[in-house]
Amino acid sequence: MPCAVILTAIPLEYMAVRIHLTDLREEMHPQGTIYERGKFIANGNSWEVGIVEVGAGNASAGVEAERAIAYFNPSVILFVGVAGGIKDVAIGDVVAATKVYGYESGKAKQKFQPRPDLGQSTYNLIQRSRAESKKSDWLQRLASAPDSNPCVFVAPIAAGEKVIASSKSNVFKFIQLNYGDAVAVEMEGRGLLQAAHANHQVSALVIRGISDLIDGKSEADAGGSQEMAARNASAFAFEILAKLQIEEAGKASSQQSTLPLLLPKSAQIINFDSTPPKVFISYSHDSQEHKERILQLADRFREDGIDCDIDQYEDSPLEGWQRWMLNQVEAADFVLVVCTEQYHRRFRGHEEVGKGKGATWE
Repeated sequence: MPCAVILTAIPLEYMAVRIHLTDLREEMHPQGTIYERGKFIANGNSWEVGIVEVGAGNASAGVEAERAIAYFNPSVILFVGVAGGIKDVAIGDVVAATKVYGYESGKAKQKFQPRPDLGQSTYNLIQRSRAESKKSDWLQRLASAPDSNPCVFVAPIAAGEKVIASSKSNVFKFIQLNYGDAVAVEMEGRGLLQAAHANHQVSALVIRGISDLIDGKSEADAGGSQEMAARNASAFAFEILAKLQIEEAGKASSQQSTLPLLLPKSAQIINFDSTPPKVFISYSHDSQEHKERILQLADRFREDGIDCDIDQYEDSPLEGWQRWMLNQVEAADFVLVVCTEQYHRRFRGHEEVGKGKGATWE
């Protein structure tokens, strides 16, 4: 029987998940964590599901996710709960996170400079979420029909250690400025995905119901919005499990672990005491789309533990761009050059004077 684990942060989220399970029994981890294990049966398939309430915060979510993965050995791990809406969403809507930004990562200079830290949900669960977001099947899992039909967004969210209760707060404005594609903000998703990243055999997804739109949070919570959002997120989560083929649950990770991977001998020797390699990416600012792709590449390097730097992480270096660029090239173990036609023209001095940016000082 395939196994899934669902983490929640607060009691009302836990209860919204619990009502979908039968044959519940309590279990205790040797370190003291209390779980309940139950069954979920849908479409002729049975899932064994472990559930746990872990409290608020990315740190506790990461620790408890790691512990639950070791205890249950699941194919799927989910975080199901509520979140505040930043843009596009309405109270009651559901967000299946494609990625979660850790918005508090950065460098504390005279002006705080973000260094994006992100985790990505697993591809097969993102694809299943996209498929189910176009349907209304998941609404049938609600005990009663909602007053209005909620929408499902498959989009990025942000996670940090702060409860954001005003759109005028500096933190809210910071997220809007630096993580403009995030549609919601919460406090645990990055921790879950960090644990899943270290356990490639597990497919992971963060599912959030929108309980407030930042302003008016207390009033919305008092009106029962958290309970509604938790019910909606839970209903969608179990629809994902219901539609997920048993063999699909671990497809991506099983393929990754069973396909032979031949590495050179030098790459098979791991020195755990060594510092991560330092990488600098040199590129030209061909277009906004090109810049975003470079940023995504740099973010991915950092997610995988590589010390990668690009000009987009800097606002205005104190030493000036020319010296900053020279310092980056000299300090890097590897310099990656993204060669495009515009880069070549700028390198050869054939670009029109004053046109374009990047690849000037290199």
